[in-house]
Amino acid sequence: MTNPGTVTHEPYPDAYHDDYSKTIFGFWIYLLTDFILFAALFATYIVLHNSTHGGPSAREIFHLPFTLAQTFILLSSSFTIGLAGACAHRNHKNWTIIWFSITFLLGIAFMGMELTEFTRLASEGNSWKGSAFLSAYFTLVGTHGLHMILGLLWILIFLFPVWRQGLTPINIKRLTCLRMFWQFLNIVWIFIFSIVYLIGGNSV
Repeated sequence: MTNPGTVTHEPYPDAYHDDYSKTIFGFWIYLLTDFILFAALFATYIVLHNSTHGGPSAREIFHLPFTLAQTFILLSSSFTIGLAGACAHRNHKNWTIIWFSITFLLGIAFMGMELTEFTRLASEGNSWKGSAFLSAYFTLVGTHGLHMILGLLWILIFLFPVWRQGLTPINIKRLTCLRMFWQFLNIVWIFIFSIVYLIGGNSV
């Protein structure tokens, strides 16, 4: 007979399960190291953003409406991956796969626009070799882009076991880390958009 005072826990991980919480804590430590990396790149860009060596400035080469559309796409993926995580913790397998797939497509669209922007700049003679400003710009935005590619690969790799095995505790733990990583990239991009494109693109 079940004790009325006994609390029955769901079979899926939450913040109080030891293995789950240790993994999430460890992933937070990793994100902190990435934060330090991006902080250094931001500091470098801020120092060098006026070092154009007689070349074009940020105001002359950036197209703000294009980047604004790119930003809306990435912020939309932040919403869809949040829904995906909520569905995963509620054991809705199909909706979890659907929302993560939509996030993947939005990420592909974002990267396509970023590659288009890089190609345009290079075709106009504004490659990373042009000046210290351009080197700092391509390094900062390119590092974010490499992290985005990693996140996209991560979605593909982790959705396959979800499709085959369902939402097991280990799969939910992996998807939670993926969601944290993706949201971190969204936060980094907000800073990139604000500092590099919005402020830099409107500076005199």
